[in-house]
Amino acid sequence: MKYISGMQALNLPCELVTCGDWHRSGMDWDTPFILESDRSIFGDYGIEHNKPIPDNPALYSVANHIRACLDLLALEYYDLAQGMKEDLICTDKYNSEIFEKVLMMRKLKNWQEINHFMEQEYRLEWIDFREDRDGSKKSRKAQTDYPSIFERLAR
Repeated sequence: MKYISGMQALNLPCELVTCGDWHRSGMDWDTPFILESDRSIFGDYGIEHNKPIPDNPALYSVANHIRACLDLLALEYYDLAQGMKEDLICTDKYNSEIFEKVLMMRKLKNWQEINHFMEQEYRLEWIDFREDRDGSKKSRKAQTDYPSIFERLAR
């Protein structure tokens, strides 16, 4: 299925409780950024139907804000996805859903860059989630096995 994604989708309201982007009037709506869901590991996930877009009389299928961000990462548009957590999604409500979908991209050739991007955006929350799912979670207990400086001074 053909659908609008990327920055254009982020500049349209969606059914999620997310903020998206706010440069709507600066977008070129004459040439929508169209992707094909059959070519994506996400299939039809996050695509909303019968959505109006500016300057077009027809209704379109459009990626919700999470799907649009995932598409940007898969297509290596990290600069456009920058600020995903704080500026585009703007809530922690969907973090687990986002993380599960991002883990699906492990088989993509740009996984290392995607992982690095997620570490920058979501920091320890992403790292802990990823390590927990991979079964490689490092014990943070080791950090507390040593007495604190205050305990050492009290001896």
